[in-house]
Amino acid sequence: MTREEALSILKEYTKSESLLKHAFAVEAAMRAYARKFGEDEELWGVVGLLHDFDYEKFPDEHPMKGSEILKEKGVPEEIRTAILGHASYTGVPRETLLARTLFAVDELCGFLVAVTLVRPNKSIGEVKVKSVKKKLKDKSFAAKVNRDEIKQGFEELGVPFEEHVEFTLKALSAIAPELGLNP
Repeated sequence: MTREEALSILKEYTKSESLLKHAFAVEAAMRAYARKFGEDEELWGVVGLLHDFDYEKFPDEHPMKGSEILKEKGVPEEIRTAILGHASYTGVPRETLLARTLFAVDELCGFLVAVTLVRPNKSIGEVKVKSVKKKLKDKSFAAKVNRDEIKQGFEELGVPFEEHVEFTLKALSAIAPELGLNP
């Protein structure tokens, strides 16, 4: 599956600008990790783009409904399984590096964007790991972000927290304007 095909599916089901930006953020993080791990960047990027494509239309059935839609469209099982695994409540185990990476970057990307948006100049390049740690402790900040899943994500990935945050920040910095952020 190509990026263009995935983008077409994403835009068919997702109209919310914030959800589209989240998909682009997760795609960027997935592509960066694919390069780091020597994996297929196109495949990993597609998984990042599509992981929440069904959320806007089917929030109570996400990502199961999305997996059905993707299966009907002939999307490979590897992609569908990774997407199913990013939602812990599906019970689908994260057995591949692809699936563990998606889980590790999903919640973190949303949180890093939230941290950046409260900065005076909205520059992701100025966000430091120390400030991310501080904001994580503040349960009222970005309250919908599942902090336990952020922790579980970097642990499952086997990457230390500081390194994971720094790496993901760098990946998002590369597409900051697309995310409505300053570099």
